[in-house]
Amino acid sequence: MACLVVLDINACLILEDGSCFFGVGVGQHGITTGEICFNTAMTGYQEVLSDPSYAGQIITFAFPHIGNVGVNDEDMESNHCFLKGIILKDSISIPSNYRSRGHLNNWLIKHEVTGISQVDTRSIIKIIRDNGHLKGLIYHSNQRVTLENVSSLIPILNMEQGILGKDFSLEVATEVKQHWKNWTSVNNNNYSQQQKHVVVIDFGVKLSILKALEKYGCVITLLPPQSSYEEIVEQNPGGVILSNGPGDPRPIADYITPIISKLIKNEIPIFGICLGHQLLGLAIGGTVKKMQTGHHGINHPVKNLESGKIEITSQNHEFTLDKSSLPNTCIITHLSLFDGTLQGMSLKRKPVFSVQFHPESSPGPHDSNELFMKFVNMINSNAKKN
Repeated sequence: MACLVVLDINACLILEDGSCFFGVGVGQHGITTGEICFNTAMTGYQEVLSDPSYAGQIITFAFPHIGNVGVNDEDMESNHCFLKGIILKDSISIPSNYRSRGHLNNWLIKHEVTGISQVDTRSIIKIIRDNGHLKGLIYHSNQRVTLENVSSLIPILNMEQGILGKDFSLEVATEVKQHWKNWTSVNNNNYSQQQKHVVVIDFGVKLSILKALEKYGCVITLLPPQSSYEEIVEQNPGGVILSNGPGDPRPIADYITPIISKLIKNEIPIFGICLGHQLLGLAIGGTVKKMQTGHHGINHPVKNLESGKIEITSQNHEFTLDKSSLPNTCIITHLSLFDGTLQGMSLKRKPVFSVQFHPESSPGPHDSNELFMKFVNMINSNAKKN
């Protein structure tokens, strides 16, 4: 005889607009608050969960089947999880993949992530789509949750400040200089003539970006966000990466844009990715604005204005550069086909370019991988010229 198992409601999600959803908790028991966003990716949930750019946020997954490929050590994008929580439509799937080394729920507990499942994610996403990002609270209890619990949680939700005006880079980035190789930090300053030495200014860099650079023959030195211009140039870099990262770029710009301006003036090749793209734009006089819902997914079409090609890209950002604010020294190279927002730019007569999307494709399509080769070629050309 078939047996219907009814799971107790032991978790709730409260939004600042007054909406409340009851469901079944996942991950660690407890209370977490953050700004809620949604991700439309159908694959790569572990890469999404371990992406430092999600610091301060609660992720709502639009795709219902989360957990079906389990978890492993190879798909991590950082050594820790910095997001505030997750929201799922269904229970976490039983892993069924040859690469799996464990269950996602155990992984969430290990990384102290609190979440809720069996809620109407479609309704939550519609609320965000119509009203913009909202602050939210997840309560995962070890007993049944009722309406009485909700009223006591409202004051905690009201204390959440969101990500506007927040510099999370100092929480997620390296605190000291690191020479990085083969996914680990090593102490090695001896570079061969064939290798390109790249300094990555780390605002919350994804490990896949470092792996992509290494694939193209780069030796990598990671520097903290507040490194001085002198600390950067004393590494004698062939090029500089302005990395991705979480939060609002404007507080970071207060200390990094004067340094970026000096790097541009001295014609050191620069490649900005995501947050690094926004910081480069601020350094040349542009402005940024917070988006209604942000871009989070691996299915975003972007037009490359230089080649005329349409590239499907992986994206994760809440802010965008206002393309009308950029000076005439800037060339717009990529535009979003979803909403027309700026997706890429370069500087006239300077070895400098940036993109808003993620060319390392983890998770996501590989349409834009060639940008790393473009950066390496730029380093080689600049070295010959100088």
